[in-house]
Amino acid sequence: MRLPVKLALAASSTLAVAAIGYAALNWQSKNAHVAVNDPVVRPARVMEIAYRREGQALVLAGTVVPRIETPLGFRVSGKIIHRSVDVGTVVQAGQLIAELDPSDYRLAVENARAAFAAAEGDFMRAKADHERYTQLRNSAAFMQQTLDTRKSAATTAQGRMDQAKSQLESAEHNLAYTELHADAAGVITAVQGEAGQVVAQGQSVAKLARTDELEILVGVPEHRLQAARETDTATFELWSEPGHRYAAKLRELSPSADPTTRTYPARFSVMEKPAFIGLGMTATLSFERPDARPVAEVPLAAIFQHGTRPAVWVVDKQTGTVELRPVQIARWRSDTAAILSGVKDGELIAIAGVHKLEAGQKVKPLQQQAAAR
Repeated sequence: MRLPVKLALAASSTLAVAAIGYAALNWQSKNAHVAVNDPVVRPARVMEIAYRREGQALVLAGTVVPRIETPLGFRVSGKIIHRSVDVGTVVQAGQLIAELDPSDYRLAVENARAAFAAAEGDFMRAKADHERYTQLRNSAAFMQQTLDTRKSAATTAQGRMDQAKSQLESAEHNLAYTELHADAAGVITAVQGEAGQVVAQGQSVAKLARTDELEILVGVPEHRLQAARETDTATFELWSEPGHRYAAKLRELSPSADPTTRTYPARFSVMEKPAFIGLGMTATLSFERPDARPVAEVPLAAIFQHGTRPAVWVVDKQTGTVELRPVQIARWRSDTAAILSGVKDGELIAIAGVHKLEAGQKVKPLQQQAAAR
């Protein structure tokens, strides 16, 4: 009786194992069917493409210079007896700069005044003689030849008087020129004349920089000449006042390069004056040039290198499937890339995990961002 019982137990155990195995196999087949029919939807961060005409800033180092810097010199020659300014002196229009010894010019004025007095006396006498003889026109003593002679003498005397008067005025002007005055407000940037020095007519004694019109002088590289010519607005920042920018405008661009620096000198007029700005200060000038074509700025992580060409994963807004599409890059930066073409304005692209995506795969956008500016 024991043998049949053992056989019955063995049969029951075999049936139980078979049932468990069948159940496990049935569960795996169901899960496999679900996996085939329901692919996994991966989450993905996306952004919307937006094309913009962005500016490219060009930054140049320059210095503050005056637009007008004039050498000052006497209009007559002589010996300097006094100089009232030094380098850095702030002067006003009409302020005395230096003086020449006026002794010789005073004597010239006195001589011219005496000559004018003598010429004036001769003219008055000749004029009186002419007028008296004119009154004898109807008398027997009147002769036309004598009248003409006296009229000519009066005219000659008047000419000599006018000449003497002009010489007197010239001598007085020369005397006034022995004092050198500033013709405009500004600051003295150089001094070339000292007391006791004999200077020639027109020789520079001091140099005056006018402070009413200031400029930023920069050197433009030759590959940026076109951008400098096309710029409408520019701004500058003083090294002594970081963080504050002021408006400037291109006034002059040299047609030839500096032989030392091989750059083209450009002068930008200061349109807005800072509270304090001094000649020779260092300034940082920047101006922007619009791109020839609009670009879309995207994070560098969105670019997928497909063979030898850059590409991006475009996400379909309706189905959520991704498509790898080649793009043209206008420029690269440390953390962004500017797309020139390849995607349309308003399309979505994946910006993270691009190396884990596959063509036709469905994604679920986690966050939609605006294009980087």
